[in-house]
Amino acid sequence: MLLIGTLTKVSSFAFTNISSHSHLLSKRLPPRSLVRPSSSLSMSSPAPSTTYDLLVIGGGSGGIATARRAAQYGASVAVVERGRMGGTCVNVGCVPKKVMWNAAACMEVIHDMKNFGFTGEATFDWGFLKGRRDAYVKRLNGIYDTNLANSAVVKIEGLARLRDGGVTVATSTGEVDIDAKNVLLAPGGYPVFPPGEGISEHAISSDGFFDLPSLPKKSVVVGAGYIAVELAGVLNTLGSDVTLVLRKDKALREFDDLLRDTLDGEMLRQGISILRNTGGVASIELEGGGGKRVTCSDGSVVEGADCVLMATGRAPLTGPLGLSSAGVETTRGGHVKVDEYSETSKPGVFALGDVCGNVELTPMAIAAGRRLADRLFGDVPNAKVSYDMVPTVVFSHPPIGTIGLSEEQAKAKYGEDNVKVYRSKFANLWYGVFDIPFDEKPPTAMKMVTYGPTEQVVGLHVIGTAADEMMQGFGVAMKMGATKADFDSSIAIHPTASEEFVTLAPWGLSPQESGAKVSPLNGADVEPKVKSKL
Repeated sequence: MLLIGTLTKVSSFAFTNISSHSHLLSKRLPPRSLVRPSSSLSMSSPAPSTTYDLLVIGGGSGGIATARRAAQYGASVAVVERGRMGGTCVNVGCVPKKVMWNAAACMEVIHDMKNFGFTGEATFDWGFLKGRRDAYVKRLNGIYDTNLANSAVVKIEGLARLRDGGVTVATSTGEVDIDAKNVLLAPGGYPVFPPGEGISEHAISSDGFFDLPSLPKKSVVVGAGYIAVELAGVLNTLGSDVTLVLRKDKALREFDDLLRDTLDGEMLRQGISILRNTGGVASIELEGGGGKRVTCSDGSVVEGADCVLMATGRAPLTGPLGLSSAGVETTRGGHVKVDEYSETSKPGVFALGDVCGNVELTPMAIAAGRRLADRLFGDVPNAKVSYDMVPTVVFSHPPIGTIGLSEEQAKAKYGEDNVKVYRSKFANLWYGVFDIPFDEKPPTAMKMVTYGPTEQVVGLHVIGTAADEMMQGFGVAMKMGATKADFDSSIAIHPTASEEFVTLAPWGLSPQESGAKVSPLNGADVEPKVKSKL
């Protein structure tokens, strides 16, 4: 099996097979400081005639997880990677982003500390944090290398493309053919820029955010997805003057309306300027003094920006792999088509992770890879990952936790009369001692979406303090098919924010509850009044 993994750190010659959008590649690639020069590539594998049970191309999360799991079963495994190990998540994604979010969370605590009797001032040093963050990421790169070696997985430095029976790897010393019994494609994705005058020259991608040497005084963030709201929140909280440019009305359009509406209000309250229904950015041009002028399609203009960050989407990194000549089918959007067992249209060739476009999350890729290895090498013939009820978090300010269907999706799927919705909105106890009007206290908002006479929970959504940490346990419950009555039967941990999910009114009166007669809801939404958390 050949695994083509996350090629997130690739030098320019790697993209010679990409014919479309070539003028954008320089801005789509990771920051140049994270790209290993081609002269440092080397071949550390056994002789090219070696046939591997699994050849992994790319050292991203999904690829490494599959490789190590396969090796545990005794399979011969190699990983082909051209850059630093860990892929997008470790180098320009989840890990460094959470470090920056943690710093912003510290700033929020510093801002709040006077309400708890603390006095004093604090200064923030972006360069210090960047140094610490980059050193941490570098240490993780080394840990990945060590783990591969400890698992007896061979690492091959180079760039691979598919051929019959294996791959051809371009190394610093030339091309080498490597045979493999199976193939897995997991190249990940890369940031995409929209067309427009000056955009590719004067904007950075989300990858480039981690290469910023200092905190921009004025930032323009373009995009409506989770990357856009996360980085806009970090920049704003740490002290940058932030404008968020939306092509339509609100960010996070695919999320439940409770989440997107609450976040929208909070971003405004925190001082983020939001330009709505702009149709996107039309052009970026330099001003005198080094600033940037951003002009939107609707005529809106932002002047004097130090940083313009485009978070307008990502594309699967399939160009270098030679998929069409190898007979691997892709969608119109370029994602690799796979079945429920991660197998592509070509027998023996598999794919997982962002390249498939199905739940593009690091833990999802890891789980899919391990299940694939179980099936191919662990004598578990029906092993496959489930893409249902996947919990996830948006590290916005405040954070969002969500799993399952939105209210709108549930009603479309099951019919409005079969869906009951429970809501709650309150001020977290953290803000209890704040001497400010209640309406100025940041809210926590929750929604439970249930289906059918048993009130099975099919959607759970929360935005507010600690939302990122409370969702994991509830995700387990929902995977087990929990109902509203099951939530009610769990005694609350007090005082916490998460206890609200197991005390949603009316508590203990679901049809499943022993002694309960008819649900008082009769299909209507339950909307308790906004309250303080006691």
